Amino acid sequence: MRKHWIDNLRWVTVLLVLLYHVVYYYNNKGVFGGIGGFGEYPEVPQYQDVLMYILYPWFMPLLFILAGISARYSLERHSARDWFKARTRKLLVPGTLGLLVFHWMVGYFNTAVAARQGVFDGIPALGRYFIMAVSGIGPLWFIQVLWLLCLVLLLVRTLDRGDKFWTWCGKANIVWIIMLGVLFWAGEQTLVRNPRPQSLDGLLNLYKPLFYMIPFLLGYFVFSHDEVQAQLGRAWIPLMACAVVSGGILVGTTFGQDNTSPQYLGSPLNCLYGWLMCLAMMGWFKAKFDRTGAFAAYLTRSSYGIYIVHYLVIASLGYMMKTYTQLPPWSMYAILTIVVFTLSPLLYEALHRIPLVRWCVFGEKQKKA
Repeated sequence: MRKHWIDNLRWVTVLLVLLYHVVYYYNNKGVFGGIGGFGEYPEVPQYQDVLMYILYPWFMPLLFILAGISARYSLERHSARDWFKARTRKLLVPGTLGLLVFHWMVGYFNTAVAARQGVFDGIPALGRYFIMAVSGIGPLWFIQVLWLLCLVLLLVRTLDRGDKFWTWCGKANIVWIIMLGVLFWAGEQTLVRNPRPQSLDGLLNLYKPLFYMIPFLLGYFVFSHDEVQAQLGRAWIPLMACAVVSGGILVGTTFGQDNTSPQYLGSPLNCLYGWLMCLAMMGWFKAKFDRTGAFAAYLTRSSYGIYIVHYLVIASLGYMMKTYTQLPPWSMYAILTIVVFTLSPLLYEALHRIPLVRWCVFGEKQKKA
């Protein structure tokens, strides 16, 4: 039987990603990416940036946990070969060919400032196109890392052919589940604390494959068990209370810092808050949202595609409003929020009806005639 709470938590988290990117795009806290804020911190506090501090510690690790759970369920129904073939189509194809077909447009706006400064002068059009394609990766890092972790999972499964380790993990009680946060903290310690300029250190810190491998494998081995999920459902209220308290202390003591820096992410308080929120959100949705309806079913089907296309809406409209208009900041946030939540689904609906585009951009199978 399908577990609707997992579907619901996934699409709700994807919608939070859209909201996060609206705020992130105009942040002035030194977070890499976007176009910058409306003044320097602390002269211009931009208190709306608090949303980044609330969401960033947990929403992407949570998506990897849910992906690990789903991988377990899918591999119970399909052979490893068929599963990985489907994962390659769904993840690797959009993460590579999709850049050339669609996301070069995101790269156009990501590199617009550099282009205005003459950085691309003398580079042939074809060269600029490939530069824009690579610069358009944006949120696609998630599916690129997820495909790599699917490959890792197949190798790990060969060490647990009889599911002995998976069965043992299912015996974890709520205390041990909470203590697994130590692994969450250990994963953050794999980041390069002082990345060297003009090296791959910054790219490693952006993708964080060793860190995200931990929640993904925990999803597969631990959180795919019914009893573990039931324990989270019973404990969601105290888990959420502890998460809110730790998050409040974290935000109150660190607002203004770059909340994506290795030092920030590796701090014990950030890891405590991030882990507790992952557990609390799973418990809350298990206890209260294990049902579906027409709206939820639609977002279950389309949230992946919405995730794939949404950043073009933010990058294009966000750039043009800040560069070419004199709109007050509050209206830019309001317009960008409304448009990204309305245009992204429409863009997905349009693109996934085009045969070759649906395969390249979303990894969707071609419709049979």
